[in-house]
Amino acid sequence: MSLDQIEVYNEDEGEKEMTFLDHLEELRWHLIRAVSSILILAVVVFLSKDFVWHSVILAPSRLDFWTYRMMCEAGEYFNSPALCIQDLPFIIQNRKMTGQFTMHITSSALIGFLVSFPYVFWEIWRFIKPGLRSEEQKHSRGAVFFVSLLFTLGVLFGYYIISPLSVNFLAHYSVDGSIANEFELSNYVSTISMIVLASAVLFQLPMVVYFLSKAGLITPHIMKHYRRHAIVVILILGALLTPPDPMSQVLIAIPLLGLYQISIFISAAVHRNKEKNAV
Repeated sequence: MSLDQIEVYNEDEGEKEMTFLDHLEELRWHLIRAVSSILILAVVVFLSKDFVWHSVILAPSRLDFWTYRMMCEAGEYFNSPALCIQDLPFIIQNRKMTGQFTMHITSSALIGFLVSFPYVFWEIWRFIKPGLRSEEQKHSRGAVFFVSLLFTLGVLFGYYIISPLSVNFLAHYSVDGSIANEFELSNYVSTISMIVLASAVLFQLPMVVYFLSKAGLITPHIMKHYRRHAIVVILILGALLTPPDPMSQVLIAIPLLGLYQISIFISAAVHRNKEKNAV
């Protein structure tokens, strides 16, 4: 039997739906639309070079960045001048002939992906959803919304909280006063990118716990029992996915601990619904 003769049946209704090659064709178009959205937005970002680089990418390296201004206002309100960052003693430089052009392309592609992520995930979900049973589709309602929401919150937290405070910490860190901080452009961009992406991925913890709880692989009792182990794992993840400074690790660990507690409540709710439906 050839591949184009293989047929897929709906388990609930037993109706013939699509051949194997039809599924591959469907997947191809979903991927084409998803990748096209990234490329289109990447081109828009690439053409908006002045705004994107000055107001987005390089913004955490300047004292007029929103986070630094809010910290100064908080310092005035609480009468704590230490909260206000007065200087960022470093410069960003490029030492490669193609460095700026390469970073321009790379950053455009990354921002294009971040902005288009909700649509990309929606396209992927549209391909996956028909293969789920009706009960599974019922339990996964709102998946695109909540995954996109958590991803966006992770991006914003990484960009507005972790990135500027990490930049400030690393800019002021010095092993000797005779050494000036002159950061390579590619290193600065990769550090900011890594922080933002890591935050976006780690903020998906509640959704991961939800689906694992639905599958019966996790229970609230297990999560509570291994809470201390989870804290250690979270700190390790924070160390692996953020720059090697304690500030970044602590900042990423704090919301993750909160998300872990929220995930326990989510798992408990799933478990209660299972018990209720089993009666």
